[in-house]
Amino acid sequence: MPENTAAPQVLPVLFVAEPIVLPGMVVPIELDDAAQAAVQAAQSAATDGESGTLLIAPRLEDRYPSHGVIATVLQVGRIPGGEGTAAVVRGQKRAHIGAGASGPGPALWVTVTEVDETPSPESGEDVKALAAEYKKLLLAMLQRREAWQIIDYVNRITDPSALADTSGYASYLTAEQKRRLLETADVGERLRVLIAWINEHLAEVEVNDKIAEDVRAGMDKQQKEFLLRQQLAAIRKELGEGPDGEGGTDDYRARIEAADLPEKVREAALREVGKLERSNEQSPEGGWIRTWLDTVLELPWNVTTEDSADLKAAREILDADHHGLDDVKERIVEYLAVRARRARRGLAVVGGRGSGAVMVLAGPPGVGKTSLGESVARALGRKFVRVALGGVRDEAEIRGHRRTYVGALPGRIVRAIGEAGSMNPVVLLDEIDKVGSDYRGDPAAALLEVLDPAQNHTFRDHYLDLDLDLSDVVFLATANVVENIPSALLDRMELVTIDGYTEDDKVAIARDFLLPRQAERAALTDDEVGVTDAALRRIAADYTREPGVRQFERLLAKALRKAATRLAESSEPITIDEPDLVDYLGRPRFMPESAERTAVPGVATGLAVTGLGGDVLYIEAGSTGSTSPGDGSLQLTGQLGDVMKESAQIALSYVRAHAEQLGVDPAVLDRKIHVHVPAGAVPKDGPSAGVTMVTALVSMATGRQVRSDVGMTGEVTLNGRVLPIGGVKQKLLAAQRAGLTTVFIPQRNEADLDDVPAEVLEALDVRPMTDVAEIVAQALYSDDNTGHDTGDDTGDDTGDNVIDVGPVRRAS
Repeated sequence: MPENTAAPQVLPVLFVAEPIVLPGMVVPIELDDAAQAAVQAAQSAATDGESGTLLIAPRLEDRYPSHGVIATVLQVGRIPGGEGTAAVVRGQKRAHIGAGASGPGPALWVTVTEVDETPSPESGEDVKALAAEYKKLLLAMLQRREAWQIIDYVNRITDPSALADTSGYASYLTAEQKRRLLETADVGERLRVLIAWINEHLAEVEVNDKIAEDVRAGMDKQQKEFLLRQQLAAIRKELGEGPDGEGGTDDYRARIEAADLPEKVREAALREVGKLERSNEQSPEGGWIRTWLDTVLELPWNVTTEDSADLKAAREILDADHHGLDDVKERIVEYLAVRARRARRGLAVVGGRGSGAVMVLAGPPGVGKTSLGESVARALGRKFVRVALGGVRDEAEIRGHRRTYVGALPGRIVRAIGEAGSMNPVVLLDEIDKVGSDYRGDPAAALLEVLDPAQNHTFRDHYLDLDLDLSDVVFLATANVVENIPSALLDRMELVTIDGYTEDDKVAIARDFLLPRQAERAALTDDEVGVTDAALRRIAADYTREPGVRQFERLLAKALRKAATRLAESSEPITIDEPDLVDYLGRPRFMPESAERTAVPGVATGLAVTGLGGDVLYIEAGSTGSTSPGDGSLQLTGQLGDVMKESAQIALSYVRAHAEQLGVDPAVLDRKIHVHVPAGAVPKDGPSAGVTMVTALVSMATGRQVRSDVGMTGEVTLNGRVLPIGGVKQKLLAAQRAGLTTVFIPQRNEADLDDVPAEVLEALDVRPMTDVAEIVAQALYSDDNTGHDTGDDTGDDTGDNVIDVGPVRRAS
């Protein structure tokens, strides 16, 4: 133990509980009243140029401290952000505290003697070895904490006592341990206890690090345990120890192995099962994978139905369900005949692909396009599923959503296959012409692959991301307006046109299909209510002017409801005849108006095709009566499109150029000409009203009326040639419904008459023409208005059809 050889000093004493100050430490100390008195006393006792000196001793509860540290006051000031005062002091030397002494001020003064810490020559080498060992341990601990600046400071310390006193900054030492270091003057002893303490601390740090490492390893272990639990669950299910006694319901791997899946589909499904087994139970990806696997397992990958080989039975089914529609029925029977023939010869597939069909049934509403799909499925012996496309604007509705989206689903095609339960159903794509497009894509473009027989054997849905063979599916699409179907999509389908029904067809449909159905809905029997054929024909002629039979069926339902009401009052059987229709249905909505409309010169009857089928179009021409010569302007009204406006200009130019040939006074055409096409609220367009406009202009200019029983259609050129148009069959049907008897059509449309029903051709005098002047000559009454036709009535009586004015829409 070193001896105290220095002279005693009298210093004010500052007691502190924390921190314990060792020599060499620079620490701030918060000052209370007693501590502040000690600091002030030290500063007062200091001579000029010196810092105040005082003794800092640990405050003990059970005894008076024996040692302290002589320290100098470096700075005194307020605590930042607080109201107290603090002093920054530097420890200098250890000191032994002696007796109390007197001094100025309220501070406590004591006598202190510095402690000599110089080691003896005998123990010098031991102290150096202990210092080297302690430094090594201290540096190891600092490196673990990556305290590089402190490491540099420690490396510069060479004095063993100063090195030991750096432990005053150690946070792992308690106040009692630091007080013990303060009271131990022997450097060797201090280094020994410090080495023991730092070893204990390093051991504790290693244990904590090992615990942290174990925690990290445990988190990794959870993944392994999850996989093991899945395997254990699979083993239990195989042993029949699952929650339901039969291996559970979530064993996707077993379900996939047991399912009849194509090899590539099986491989993709097993990959997803592997992801599911490796994923965390709380991960949302697990739910997505399960939904995908359920969708794949629900699809009938290798399930097909056997087509009917009985062509006669198939034809009977089609005839029993629908009247007419011979083109569609013939096409289905042909399809069945080819399929049966190939099957008998072992040629079930074509180049590895199925022999499905893609047809679009185009026609006006109410002709039975949608219901025909179910009949086709029954005739083929296949499942039927309907996909409504009207108003669809999202491409994902066809191709499906990517699985990364929340709420992703497969497209309607895949869902239709799942609903059907077989890979070769009849899929009806209803209202394909009503598909729209916007920022979400173009569904019609997505249908290109679905409806292409050369591509649909590898159709890939975005959600499934697997090849789906659609080549054996019979696709039937329905449309009202073929022009609204993109040309690229229409090119991939076989077009089957379904035009409107004749009056005889409507009567037969009503008698065989509509009347029994509505009677059953009204709970009526044949013995209670009957409807005569004359009444049905009157309804078709005067109460409806539609190509289909929807309105016809509504009127029948109305009549039967009224009959049921009367039966409730009287039990006498009811027969609805033609004279009774006014009581049951009210007055007729349609009456022949051609004679009334053409009763004045300048009005001609044309024929048009709209989205609702064929229709009659009246074109009126008049003069303003202006006497100013050289006016000759043309005014057009009736919401006409650009093509129809040009047709009017061409018609007027032709009449002016051939005025002498047509018997027209050129002076009349110098006036302002007004052409109007009722109804004015309905947009109209197309070139096929050209001949009708020429006839109306000549009638107006000559004052001769147009025959009331004449209708016409055709595009006209500047030299009077009549060019072909479309929709001949629908226009002739409209002419028959309107009560016309003579129809002029272009000569080049004569071939279209083969598609017109025989009863229509018998009812109409269809005259193919090549020159519009001949049409005018035969369509106008003679000058004496006797009603006799001035033209040569030698036209072809084999029939004729009517031409489309384009996408004209007429008000019903």
